[in-house]
Amino acid sequence: MAHILVHVTHGPEHPTRAALGFLIAKIALDEGHEVSMFLAGDAVQLVRDAVLDNLAGLGTGKLRESFDAIASGGGRLYLSRMSGNARGVTDSDLDNKPVEFVMPRKLLELSLEADRMFTY
Repeated sequence: MAHILVHVTHGPEHPTRAALGFLIAKIALDEGHEVSMFLAGDAVQLVRDAVLDNLAGLGTGKLRESFDAIASGGGRLYLSRMSGNARGVTDSDLDNKPVEFVMPRKLLELSLEADRMFTY
């Protein structure tokens, strides 16, 4: 199976685009692929509980359902530390979530390891 990287840069201001990234990651996991997600820019806000619980894109379902499926299905989730700092996303927003703050260099590393990359 393939290693899929999903890079999400759209946040709550574009709910359908944001949710699409999570939906494709969930589908890839369901199909047996290895999945990594890198959230940068406004997308770092998507890990906040209030956003996870309330965001739904048109035709993409609820963000919380996709996030939980990715987390329980072994998907790896990374957040840009620089984007998080700029938007006030802190370690407390990551409590009890399998999400790791990393520097943007990690995106380059993941993209070179991936067989396919999707950007939303």
